[in-house]
Amino acid sequence: MKNKQVRWCSFRTKNFSRYVFIVFASCLWYCLSSCVHNSNYYTKADFTKTPKIDVHIHYNTYNASYLKFADSLNFRLVSPNVDLIMVDEQLEGSHYLKQQFPDKFAFWGTFSVDNFGKADFIERTIARIDKCMEYGALGIKIWKNIGMVLKDSAGHFVMADDPVFEKIFKYMEDQNIPVMAHLGEPKNCWLHEDQMTINSNRAYYKRHPEYYMYLHPDAPSYQTHINTRDTILSRYSKLRVVGAHLGSLEWSVDEIAKRFDQFSNFDVDISARIGHLQFQSLRDREKVRNFLIKYQYRVLYGTDMDINDNNSNYQVVTSRIYNKWMKDWLYLATDSIIEIKELNGKKVKGLQLPRSVIDKIYCKNAERYFK
Repeated sequence: MKNKQVRWCSFRTKNFSRYVFIVFASCLWYCLSSCVHNSNYYTKADFTKTPKIDVHIHYNTYNASYLKFADSLNFRLVSPNVDLIMVDEQLEGSHYLKQQFPDKFAFWGTFSVDNFGKADFIERTIARIDKCMEYGALGIKIWKNIGMVLKDSAGHFVMADDPVFEKIFKYMEDQNIPVMAHLGEPKNCWLHEDQMTINSNRAYYKRHPEYYMYLHPDAPSYQTHINTRDTILSRYSKLRVVGAHLGSLEWSVDEIAKRFDQFSNFDVDISARIGHLQFQSLRDREKVRNFLIKYQYRVLYGTDMDINDNNSNYQVVTSRIYNKWMKDWLYLATDSIIEIKELNGKKVKGLQLPRSVIDKIYCKNAERYFK
């Protein structure tokens, strides 16, 4: 009887040990698989640790404190000069910051069309482009005033594919000078405000009725601007072009995809248009997510925020910048539920793009443009 009890005890001990081992192995497998799964995605906590570049932030001040703030969040900044006001001052400021912070700051130069129509316009413009590049510019930005404001001597709107610009574009193509092109505006610009999809567009065009094309039916149509840009992409097929603001195709990822498939020299930044992606993801989150995954090499992160000497309160400015950057990170990198002010407080689920995709959109794609 005693031997039977010993054998029974031994049997129970062996089976209990086997049971403990199975439970332990199962738990270990679950933990490891969870870690592997989670390692595919970033979290909110990864925001400050991950290298990032804002390729479209207007840094119009000599005050470097905001650059240092960005650096503390692992952000490098790229500032596009714009043919709006004080073009020379923008270039001098960008040149100074580039010299002081060569690893943290970069910029796009620009040229003015104030001398358009004069005999030496082409020569002066090419000389200006050369100066920008000598000062360390990544490339040249062309702005929406071409097509929306600029007119010839007969009073006709001048588009970017006008023959006057042919030698200029050809020069940049031959010299391998990239172009950031803000041509056209959101499709909302041609709609009544009741039909607009994003609150920020309504607010902008109330402040700037001169650019609200719904009020100017004599101006070129939305499609004319898109056709013009596509003509440039086709005509100068070796010219690298970043379409600012989702290439003014912000309303449809399908339309952007068509251009990506058609033009290998075309990338886009998402500056000031992430609300349009969020609007589309409300309807079909997976469609937007799959688009960004498929074309992960063609999309660059940017915000279109503005930093200038009028922004005197450091805490207010840095808080605004941080909140914008963080909210975009949560939408692109995590599956957080985010309340979107631009969409009247509607809640959007983050896209939770894979780490490898986030790394390209936030950093690696932009680095292709750095010398």
